[in-house]
Amino acid sequence: MTVTNTPPAGPSTGSGSGSGSGGEDIALSLRGLPEADRRLLIVDDDAPFCQRLARAMEKRGFVVDTAESVAGGIAVAHERPPAFAVVDLRLTDGSGLDVVAALRQGRPGTRIVMLTGYGNIATAVAAVKAGAVDYLPKPADADAVERALLAGDGALPPPPADPMSADRVRWEHIQRVFEQCERNVSETARRLKMHRRTLQRMLSKHAPRS
Repeated sequence: MTVTNTPPAGPSTGSGSGSGSGGEDIALSLRGLPEADRRLLIVDDDAPFCQRLARAMEKRGFVVDTAESVAGGIAVAHERPPAFAVVDLRLTDGSGLDVVAALRQGRPGTRIVMLTGYGNIATAVAAVKAGAVDYLPKPADADAVERALLAGDGALPPPPADPMSADRVRWEHIQRVFEQCERNVSETARRLKMHRRTLQRMLSKHAPRS
């Protein structure tokens, strides 16, 4: 399903209000660009989140298309190549990486931000290598999305208000190496210089909350 130019609605929740001075300044600069250079594609199978984010980004001056699947995202990428895109890494019908490839083919200069759950950070790094300019953990608000889309090349985003704890970073690193070793526990333990049983216990636990 693809929705073009989502109509404005009531105040959104969870996607940022755009009332901050940075959002207003950026929106003003976008209004000076032609529509084709303000076009933003949002691809996410969480329909309420997708629509909230679309409304918030329209208030910031973007011309928004939305899609809720890989197929829908690829179709929009071919029909109306956007200048900007926000793509969820995991979609119900496949990987957001396929949408990234279509976006790069349709418009090589498209600025793409990937959305990912914390457990997908290793794959998100691969997405950046495939052509995304940045990735954000879900749920991401509109202010963070806007900053990532419009940041200059090589610019570092501001530090997060609630960064991952050291325990969480360690857990993410172990998960990344585990995936890179094709989920082979023995090989992962060897590369991390850990005892196999210690690694198994860590892999059986849920991720730290913070």
